Parts: sequence; C-alpha cells; structure tokens
Amino acid sequence: MKKILKKIHWITSSQLGFDFFVFLKSLRGIPRFLKDWREFSQKYDGVLTLTPCLHDRYEEGGSTNTEYFWQDLLVARWIFEAKPEKHVDVGSRVDGFVAHVASYREIEVFDVRPIRTKLTNISFKQADLMNGIDESLTSGGYCDSISCLHALEHFGLGRYGDPVDANGHVRGFANMAKLLRPGGTFYLAVPIGREKVEFNANRIFDPRSIIRLAQANVLSLQRLVVITNGSTVKDAQPIDNELQALANEDYGLGIFVFKKQ
Repeated sequence: MKKILKKIHWITSSQLGFDFFVFLKSLRGIPRFLKDWREFSQKYDGVLTLTPCLHDRYEEGGSTNTEYFWQDLLVARWIFEAKPEKHVDVGSRVDGFVAHVASYREIEVFDVRPIRTKLTNISFKQADLMNGIDESLTSGGYCDSISCLHALEHFGLGRYGDPVDANGHVRGFANMAKLLRPGGTFYLAVPIGREKVEFNANRIFDPRSIIRLAQANVLSLQRLVVITNGSTVKDAQPIDNELQALANEDYGLGIFVFKKQ
C-alpha cells in the first residue's frame, strides 16, 4: 500500500501539478497567515497586496535528504580533487551538479534538450547520445573525465523527446565510453535494485548489469557508492553477495566510478 501511495503522489505532484501533501500544509497555514496579515496590516501604512505563502513555514531551510543533493555534491567534489584536463557531462542537472562544477572549472554539457542560457564556465551541445558520435570526437578520446548522473535510466523511453529505443541505455553508454580517453574516468549514477522499466519514467538496473555493460566497453569499476532512503550514503564492495543484496532491493542510487583501460 505504501508503494502505491508513493506512486500516486509522484504522478499527481510531478506530472499533474497537484501535491496533496503541500495542499494539506497550505490548509494548515491559513489560520496563521490570517493572524499575521491582520497584525501586520494594522501597523503598516503603505501599499499592501496579498501573496500567500502558506506552507513554507513547515519546510526545512533546504532539502538535503535527497539522492540528487548527495550525488551532485559527492561527484562534484571528486572531480575537484581529480582535476581532469577536460570534463564532459551528459544529461545531469544543470541547476545542481553542473552548476557545482562550473563554480570552480569549465564543463561541457551534452543534452538531448536545448539549453539556451549562456553561463560562465558552461558550454552546451545539443546531442542525442543514443545516436552515433562524430569520429572526430572519438579518435583518441575527446575527454579524460565524463559524468552522467541520474540520466542514463531515461535513455530510449521518450520522456525527454528522445526516440523510443529499448536498448537506448546500451547505445548511450557505449557512445559515452567512446568519448573517454584511455585512463579517463567515468562517473555514472543510476537507480539500482530489482531490474525493471517504469515506463516512461525510468529504468532501475541490477548493479551487475551496469558492471557488465562497463566491462563490454573496456571500463573497470573503481568505486561504488550507494545512496538509500535519500540520504544514507555508503561505499559498497563489488562482491557477489553484496551486489546480489543490492539487486534484491526495491530502490537505491548507485554511483559507479569507472576507469577506461
């Protein structure tokens, strides 16, 4: 029942624009809003219009209990420490991870959707990584560092205007690997657990499927960090029993760090 309620909440809030929990918090905030408005209006002589913000008082000062917060922070820190010559990102959050990296270095972003804003330290290229890559970018490798955070699971599902392709994630992974120079690092974050497709939202991968896909593209696993319950972060050992346990979970986020051989 809990899973069903979570799915209903996701659909109504992110897809239909109605968040029942925010609605309840807003109802709770009406009496306090009216009280504050009366008190303020009695002491203020200027122009006063009403723009109610009813639920903000019940929120935390910022959201730090999501996997997006932790993946963006961790991988941006790793890239800072690694100091690559050229870093390329594919499809990660511009208002999260990409902005973190751009605060201290240049980053090039490939995305199937257009990004028209001109930003310091960020260069954009609209591209569908499921399609073939220009050989001029892959001969000898285009970059020594590449990231794809919470994006590969969407490839081929049509969610972002990309072509429907049941093997889109395989093609996308292979093309990203081609961009990477020998010895370069690939930072990949995807949902892991019992393998399935939640059409057309995302895929969930058995972590062993990702490792096999990497091996097929001459990449070796260097590190695996798993985020569960939004904010529990731990290193996982890539051994059979631990990978099997991760594959039996409903959902987690796996951050894989690969090295190109």
